[in-house]
Amino acid sequence: MSIGPAAQLRHDLRTPLNHIIGYAEILLEEIEGGDRPDLVAGLGALRADARELLGLLNSVLARGGTDPPDLAAARGTLVPLLERLRSAAVALRREASEIKGGALLPDIERIHAATERLAALLDLGSGPVEAASPGRTPGAEGPEPDKPGSVILVVDDNEDNRDLLARRLRRQGHEVLTAPGGREGLDTLARTPVDLVLLDVMMPDLDGYAVLQRIKGDPALRDIPVLMISALDELDSVVRCIQLGAEDYLGKPFEPVLLQARVGACLEKKRLHDEEQRHRRALTEMNLTLEQRVAEQVMQLERLGRLKRFFSPQLAELIVAGGADDPLKTHRREVTVVFLDLRGFTAFAETAEPEEIMELLREYHAEMGRLVLAHEGTLERFTGDGMMVFFNDPVVVPDPAERAIRMAVAMRDVVVGLSAGWRKRGWDLGLGVGVSQGYATIGAIGFEGRWDYGAIGTVTNLAARLCGEAGAGQILISAKVAGGVEDLIDAEEMGPLTLKGLARPVRIWSVRGLAAGRR
Repeated sequence: MSIGPAAQLRHDLRTPLNHIIGYAEILLEEIEGGDRPDLVAGLGALRADARELLGLLNSVLARGGTDPPDLAAARGTLVPLLERLRSAAVALRREASEIKGGALLPDIERIHAATERLAALLDLGSGPVEAASPGRTPGAEGPEPDKPGSVILVVDDNEDNRDLLARRLRRQGHEVLTAPGGREGLDTLARTPVDLVLLDVMMPDLDGYAVLQRIKGDPALRDIPVLMISALDELDSVVRCIQLGAEDYLGKPFEPVLLQARVGACLEKKRLHDEEQRHRRALTEMNLTLEQRVAEQVMQLERLGRLKRFFSPQLAELIVAGGADDPLKTHRREVTVVFLDLRGFTAFAETAEPEEIMELLREYHAEMGRLVLAHEGTLERFTGDGMMVFFNDPVVVPDPAERAIRMAVAMRDVVVGLSAGWRKRGWDLGLGVGVSQGYATIGAIGFEGRWDYGAIGTVTNLAARLCGEAGAGQILISAKVAGGVEDLIDAEEMGPLTLKGLARPVRIWSVRGLAAGRR
């Protein structure tokens, strides 16, 4: 976008007035209420004259034309004000030089230089125009805030413009970075996070339009708000900046209160945007975590359902929660094995109807299963009326033999009650139980799609043989079991017994019940 000569002149004339008004306001803020009322009065008068001159120039340089306006006609109005400004600047410089330490002198030198630049631009005759601002005195910009607020980047090719803005913003508690041109401003943005950019329009290396376009075209930078600050007041310039993505456009010289309000609005919008982005990221992470948790829980539920085919719910949940090793992996452990089945079941099955058999088994299995779960046993399998249960796997439990005996006694008592009802229907059935203790190899047995949980070893054979020898209502146990629970049971030794599949006779005991005081 090309800048016409009239717009260029308006920009060039407003820039030194911006410096005069801006530095006068900063100095007044610093010394008001102090012991130099004469200096306060002089600065106040200078600021008022500068504002009046700005108003006159705005009238003379009214927008609409493209050719440079004829300032000669306004000379009679402009010259007296300008000369008052120049005289006031000289007087203030002389007065400031007499103040001990000369803390105010650098800013008054800037005011004086700006009045001479303005006189040169208006071709009204002047002394030497200072091209550069005076050197800065340490501390002249005011103290840095203890805790910087937002980080603001000021991009302007004019050093006094940068200085005025930086000092204003630092007084408001912000951390300020500066760049003397568009390219350096983009370099700063590439390496330093900022919350707001104050951007001049007319710069020699890369103008504000191009810088704004690059910022808004970069995914990493496009969310940084940009506030255009320029002495260029062309409506086309304002519209173009807004269309390119600028938050606002503030003309120079600017009112400090208006600058603070615009900066505050931009920073609040950035804060809300950043907060929204944080919430979005947190929600995305939460959703991802939730999906992972749901997937993990589904896997746990599937594993739990599979394990509940073999274990009590308590043990299956403990395994899934990590309280036990994978039980389906083949391992060796000492267990207490309980075999039980119904005496007289074969004869019953030969004469009863299938529906009657299923009804009896449902009632029998329900009661036996309840007791298996209550004593935290592991049900290995059903075989019609036969059941095999073992203790101490997959989770090691205290007193597995005691649990097995208590369960066997409870099962016998329950079947006694069931048998009374069965006999009324002509079914003469009783429970036989065998219990042994020893080492077994335990793990998954089967093939993909159909796995069972099995225990293999002499201990299971012995329990099965003892069950086969037991009469109705009888619980036969091995010597090892009897030795481990002798204080718990009321039992009688049956003597050595030769059992099928075992090379030597086995000493066995018959359990009459639990010992007195142990029930």
